[in-house]
Amino acid sequence: MNKTARAVLNALAVLIVLIWVFPVYWMLNSSLLPKVTLERTTPQLLPFGGSFKNFQAVVADGSFLHALGMSLSVALIVVAACLIFAFLAALAISRFKFKGRRSFVLAVLFIQMLPAEGMFIAQYKLMSNLGMLNSVIGVSIIYTAAVVPFTIWMLRGFVAGVPAELEEAAMVDGLSRTQAFLRITFPLLAPGLIASGVFAFLQAWNEFTVALVLLDADNKTLPLWLRGFIQQSASSTIDWGQVMAASTLVAVPVIIFFMFVQGRMTSGLVSGAVKG
Repeated sequence: MNKTARAVLNALAVLIVLIWVFPVYWMLNSSLLPKVTLERTTPQLLPFGGSFKNFQAVVADGSFLHALGMSLSVALIVVAACLIFAFLAALAISRFKFKGRRSFVLAVLFIQMLPAEGMFIAQYKLMSNLGMLNSVIGVSIIYTAAVVPFTIWMLRGFVAGVPAELEEAAMVDGLSRTQAFLRITFPLLAPGLIASGVFAFLQAWNEFTVALVLLDADNKTLPLWLRGFIQQSASSTIDWGQVMAASTLVAVPVIIFFMFVQGRMTSGLVSGAVKG
């Protein structure tokens, strides 16, 4: 590839990145500007004269902190439950042959193909009969059931990618099956567990429709709270600065979580190397 072609490709890549990043930048920029500035016909691309008053107004709304606690609780429960159930299922499918194994795999595929909207009434009645409506546990159970099938398939690929001969060699050296798994196989599966955890966290954090069905006005996750916040603003004149500040606050925990996990995901890819 000559220098001209490489320069054109680099410029194209930079342009794509700018197009992708611009909506995020516009959200951050608008969150710092007052309402009067945002209502002008000429857009202001830089937050000159901006402040954090929009963020202060959003945080001052007590329902935001309650919704934040709800979303964090649900997301963490879903991540823990999905990793435990999906990891054990993926391990069983990949490492053991048992009666009904093929039926279990087909059942997982079938569950993934079911539209979520078609199960809302059944899920609502189930949670109502169990007395778990408007609760963190009830929403977490439904989220977990929705995320586990795909998480099983994600982890199945990682488990199948680790040769069983590594465990067998460790057992020849005197380790038990459990010790061989914990010392040899499990470290190699760390990137898969982290990737699956990120997927489960994002699904639980961004889910809207199930929460809309199972939760009432007093118990909202952040997506429901953000919708209510926009509707509340629309009752008069929409303060887009506060709306953008609210959207930013909803996105910040996801960004922090991903940045915290990304380093461990990268380190896990190289720390699982097997010494020869």
